[in-house]
Amino acid sequence: MSETTINAPAGTPFVEVTREFDATPAQLFRVLSDRDLVAQWMGPRELEMTVEEYDVRSGGRYRYIHRDDSGEYAFRGVFHTVDQDKLIIQTFEWEGAPGEVCLEKATLEPTATGVRLHQQSVFPSVGSRDQFVASGMEHGVRDSMDRLAEVVAKEG
Repeated sequence: MSETTINAPAGTPFVEVTREFDATPAQLFRVLSDRDLVAQWMGPRELEMTVEEYDVRSGGRYRYIHRDDSGEYAFRGVFHTVDQDKLIIQTFEWEGAPGEVCLEKATLEPTATGVRLHQQSVFPSVGSRDQFVASGMEHGVRDSMDRLAEVVAKEG
């Protein structure tokens, strides 16, 4: 297992996240796509999560809500392409900023010791990406990836 790498080059609408896991692509895909397992790892630990819909298939949809003492934060999107154990392409939208839809691509690449998850996000503008980064994205991503590794290890 490795540390999470986040690359968010200034002046671009892009964010890339990479992490290696001690698992097979099939094991990681299951934890990425099972509604009950997603609720155990997605988002920072300090937020509660409710998964209302999580239909991981080409054309499927998702919606989930994070909660804390300050309120609720709902997210939704559509799974455009799903190639089991290899690839997920989806949209991502925070309902607090309607119309600011991000396109995300997650690839699962076998390695000599496990699997590498590489996520690429394209925001509608540099400004939109900058707001996402300023919102505490790094903490949320790192905590989510650590929690994902824990669930992968547990589900083995």
